[in-house]
Amino acid sequence: MKLVTSVLLLLLSFSLIAQFDNTTKKVDFQPIDRVVSDPTGLKIPKSPIPGLTNKENRFEIKDDTGNTLGADDPKPIDISTDDGFLTTKTDMTPNAFVKDKPASDAYDRDQVLGEITTKSGFVNVVYRDHQSVDGDRIRVYVNDDIVQSDISLDSSFRGFDLTLTQGKNIIEFQALNQGESGPNTAELHVYDDSGTLISKNEWNLLTGRKATIVVHQN
Repeated sequence: MKLVTSVLLLLLSFSLIAQFDNTTKKVDFQPIDRVVSDPTGLKIPKSPIPGLTNKENRFEIKDDTGNTLGADDPKPIDISTDDGFLTTKTDMTPNAFVKDKPASDAYDRDQVLGEITTKSGFVNVVYRDHQSVDGDRIRVYVNDDIVQSDISLDSSFRGFDLTLTQGKNIIEFQALNQGESGPNTAELHVYDDSGTLISKNEWNLLTGRKATIVVHQN
């Protein structure tokens, strides 16, 4: 009996497997033979590959006159007569090497350098030998008081700051000598407390003579 039952179960299993296989379907994909037309979108033209042998000038660099750099000069420069630059004058001499004017009786007097008015609290007074630096020396007074007893003038400006008093401030420069040549010569600058030049003068003095400038503070 058990043998018959086993055989029946085996036959039933084969029947079920056969039915399952019959329900499976196979899907086939067929190739499509069709020509696709050219796209109608944006076309980018082919760009040539640059090469070292390309002699075409793609860019031109021009100077201020409109001439292309690297091109032949429209007017060649003759270096024997023209260097292409501004003409340099050769008769100019630095002030420090200019020969002093001859000492004469015209300088044997005191010199007035003028009067100036300012609202500044102080002024900067500077001076230098603007001609031949030959050892000129001066003494400086402010309202009859000595503020610089013995100063040697050279080619560079030097001086002092002067705190102004209300009203008149009298500055005097006395020539202690005349150096090695000519009169005692100097250039004088006066600046206000903002650095603005408010006076510029020169003096030519014989020994002992004075040059005077007056600064009014209001």
